[in-house]
Amino acid sequence: MSKKIVIIVNLGFFWLLSAMSLPAYSSSPNQINWAGCGITKKAFMKELAKAYEKKTGIKVNISGGGATKGIRNATKGTIDIGGACRVAMEKHPEESNAYQIPVAWDALAVIVHKNNPVDSITFEQLQGVYLGKIKNWKELGGSNMPIELYVRRGKFSGVGRTLRELVFANYDQTFPAAKHLVKSSGPLEKGIEKNLAGIGTTGISSAKRRNVKVLKLEGKAPTFENIKKGQYLLYRPLYLVTKGRNSSPKVRKFIKFALSREGMAIIRKAGTVPYADAIGLVMKQVEQADRASKRGLYRK
Repeated sequence: MSKKIVIIVNLGFFWLLSAMSLPAYSSSPNQINWAGCGITKKAFMKELAKAYEKKTGIKVNISGGGATKGIRNATKGTIDIGGACRVAMEKHPEESNAYQIPVAWDALAVIVHKNNPVDSITFEQLQGVYLGKIKNWKELGGSNMPIELYVRRGKFSGVGRTLRELVFANYDQTFPAAKHLVKSSGPLEKGIEKNLAGIGTTGISSAKRRNVKVLKLEGKAPTFENIKKGQYLLYRPLYLVTKGRNSSPKVRKFIKFALSREGMAIIRKAGTVPYADAIGLVMKQVEQADRASKRGLYRK
């Protein structure tokens, strides 16, 4: 698993050196259609799209739908570019031809209601909450009330799959403690905004735009600097996805813009760490995978 992660992100980093091809699917020459991960959209895509249209006159149409939709629709060629916050699953034919270009870094953030007195959680406690071993907030230093865990449906979502990988080292991990099953990160975040007993995990790029409290993990908050320096435990790349390496000139130009100094400045201004600003995190991805497999007081 670890070697695969390093290979994928480095291939993406050198995308501009190898993307020489004939056009694939193409919409209007003056439009680019993007769909996918809502967290990626909030992390940088809205800002990049607006700046790119102003610079070139080419409109980037953005829609959500999740990482799976972004990967699979880009691979099918029904959109120009997909957005994803997880690696494509090569064993699934719908994703086997996905080509992923890492553009930025995001972190998994553990969120609770803004009035919850708990401020921090440990790695093992997080495992315990998801496995139902920790059931009451008083066990985490909070009030005497049952914990209500919010979890994404299925196992293919960007957050859900990354959580299983980085916290449990098991893509098939089930969460028996789940009280609320939701279809996407939006309902998860909105539910916790209203539920004093709620807890869940989402991307920091989305969480920071909600009226929730982001817990520290092992004493570290998922701030811009902590993510950039590799001092936060749970992080992952955010990708742009194309159909193989064969993309149209207008798609290559947009990706070149996203990876340029101008594009990176826009990403930083949005509060997100550009991929190239923290290239050293690539090797730390191996550490993340190893940590999940070795640590776990509450692991089954």
